[in-house]
Amino acid sequence: MKNNKYTWWQTGVLYQIYPRSYKDSNADGIGDLPGIIEKLDYITNLGIKGVWISPFYSSPMADFGYDVSDYTGIHPMFGTMDDFDQLLSEVHKRELKLILDFVPNHSSEAHPWFQESRSSRDNPKRNWYIWKDPAQDGGPPNNWGSAFGGSGWEYDEQTGQYYYHAFLKEQPDLNWRNPEVQKEMLNVMRFWLNKGVDGFRVDVMWHMIKDELFRNNPPNPDYTEEKSPYDKLLQVYNTDQFEVHDIVKMMRQVMEEYDERVMIGEIYLPIDRLVAYYGQDNEGAHLPFNFQLVMTPWDARKIEAAVNKYEGALPPDGWPNWVLGNHDNSRIATRVGLDQVKNAAILLLTLRGTPTIYYGEELGMTDVEIPATKVQDPQEKNIPGKGLGRDPERTPMQWDTSKNGGFSEGEPWLPLMENHSEWNVERQQQQPESILNFYKRLIALRNQEEALQIGNYIPVMASGNMLSYMREGRNKKFLIALNLGEGTEKCNPAIKDWSGKVVVSTHPELEEREFSNNIYLGANQGIVIEIK
Repeated sequence: MKNNKYTWWQTGVLYQIYPRSYKDSNADGIGDLPGIIEKLDYITNLGIKGVWISPFYSSPMADFGYDVSDYTGIHPMFGTMDDFDQLLSEVHKRELKLILDFVPNHSSEAHPWFQESRSSRDNPKRNWYIWKDPAQDGGPPNNWGSAFGGSGWEYDEQTGQYYYHAFLKEQPDLNWRNPEVQKEMLNVMRFWLNKGVDGFRVDVMWHMIKDELFRNNPPNPDYTEEKSPYDKLLQVYNTDQFEVHDIVKMMRQVMEEYDERVMIGEIYLPIDRLVAYYGQDNEGAHLPFNFQLVMTPWDARKIEAAVNKYEGALPPDGWPNWVLGNHDNSRIATRVGLDQVKNAAILLLTLRGTPTIYYGEELGMTDVEIPATKVQDPQEKNIPGKGLGRDPERTPMQWDTSKNGGFSEGEPWLPLMENHSEWNVERQQQQPESILNFYKRLIALRNQEEALQIGNYIPVMASGNMLSYMREGRNKKFLIALNLGEGTEKCNPAIKDWSGKVVVSTHPELEEREFSNNIYLGANQGIVIEIK
């Protein structure tokens, strides 16, 4: 383990807020920036270091803010620029960091750039987006699809060409091969960095450059009907092109103009492709998001294999990171069950690398079944009945026992969990063994122990439902053992003459207990042992 200086984004815990769903301050049923300001002390008391907020920019809201019509404006639904400035000031006052979502792959069709681009074939901004002539049969230029269903190409009657959109037709893709687009978008980053934001999470980073020859994507031999229609093809020519790394490097160079800023990349790729986004000589993204714990089945051997594969693939000085969930994936409590959420928390907060908590995970919030009449997500509307909708994991935060869980005085934009009057921050703060208090204790332990922040990761064993590994710092070692199943499991660490005491456990009766040599854990039990 190196003893060089580690930055806040390596040692601290990050927290994602979906702003529509965090706290509503004006009773319109939608969360906003003043609502986030109101809850900053809660975030501080959790022990969080950095807050990442999903988009709140000016937008027609076709995809809830991921269709940006003004990259340097605030949607009135979320507040004003004065509210943002106050938020940033209040965040920094609490010695927290603020990370914004940056959406560079596509704008809204309502963006003035696109309005100009589509106005005529010879408009100066025509080449700011991706326009192509129809195929010989008059149809789309190639077979590229939209992640939200249907073709990725939309025909424009006025100019007789198609434009490409990787997502909704209201989200035309920018042409990142155009130096004017590069310059303008990098200046957007500088706008927010000059205001004092501490970093960006870059949306769909691997999409930003497309194949120059616009070749057809090949069929996916592993496609099955329950998957999204988008998965019928392998996305080999419209994503993850080699030249995208030049763009990522440009973005990183902008970050380097400022002190200790972080760039996180959203990238859904296999590990060997993911780690390329660290860049040559670590000149790419600081943290290419690692979704292994979102995608891997809840199985001890599969998780151990995924962790080891990732650790082994990291480039020199590439810093790892972990997440259990986000605004696009089913919540961890739904995926693994409430009996396992504390084990999931131990895993997230004791593996080597930066952890990101998705709001509500610290309460054990679960997916909410959304009645057909209340569906909001365009993905679910476009591809109904396959369970691809993202509304279930985006429901409002549950604060207290009052109306609408204390989220809003008005009708919430999405329904809350039915048991929100029992399952909320206020109740859990009063219960010593709650999931919330467990998260607080784990984060506090991580924040005070160098071994858990920056220590080495050492695999110990994975057998049956038992997963075990060590974290080793300069002065301390911790042994983590997790029973991911419903029966009793044994762990026999191959460590010579060891003994230690449990400092945190999913089950309070195990805390302070001394262990040596063999460990037996009952169903759903997990422990963190400080080795003597």
